[in-house]
Amino acid sequence: MKIPSEKLVPRLQELVDKPLGPWKSREEIDSVLRRRLTKKEYRLFVAEVEGETLDPLMEKLRLDGERTEALRESIRRKLNRDGIKRELCEVAE
Repeated sequence: MKIPSEKLVPRLQELVDKPLGPWKSREEIDSVLRRRLTKKEYRLFVAEVEGETLDPLMEKLRLDGERTEALRESIRRKLNRDGIKRELCEVAE
């Protein structure tokens, strides 16, 4: 499952409150997201970036509306951690 690059950065800008610099390449961001998010969080994030309807995914992952919202909030919290922001952005060390 590949994330389309033209939709990835706008979605990250929506979720990350204060980016630490310019975003890294799509491949590097994809690698960080795969490492740092759970499988369900990653699949939900990718589906939202691609603009897919979530009903089939929710059924496949056995999620209800409440759990889906909890996963969205978890994704947002994780992406706003400084350690993960450093991995997602080009930061001068």
